[in-house]
Amino acid sequence: MAVVSDEIRLPQTTEGQMLDITREVSDCIARSGLRSGIVTVFNVGSTGAITTIEYEAGLKEDFPALLDRLAPRDIPYAHDMTWHDGNGHSHCRASLLGPDITIPFTDRQMSLGTWQQIIFIELDNKPHNRRLAVQILGE
Repeated sequence: MAVVSDEIRLPQTTEGQMLDITREVSDCIARSGLRSGIVTVFNVGSTGAITTIEYEAGLKEDFPALLDRLAPRDIPYAHDMTWHDGNGHSHCRASLLGPDITIPFTDRQMSLGTWQQIIFIELDNKPHNRRLAVQILGE
């Protein structure tokens, strides 16, 4: 069993931006030289999230609307009163979705459904240059 580490860099993401990173994760698997195993992608930061979705126009509109209903921007957050940075909603949204995902792969192909893509979602109210840590375990 081998462990290979890699990373994905996402320059200048903005709040609400959803990025399909499926190809970048697949490229990491290809570079690893491993044929079968699992790949974990982890957002290094507390206001971004990683999940899967059918990356199509309707859901790219529906998903941010869902987040607005679950953790609205315009309500008081204790975090904002402590730090005065206005991103309490960002932290809550990121905690709901989670910072990582693990996907099995066989013959260097991820076990994703036909319409399933891996996405990164920027949830902070300030732009970021994001780093996603990728760790691949397999043979």
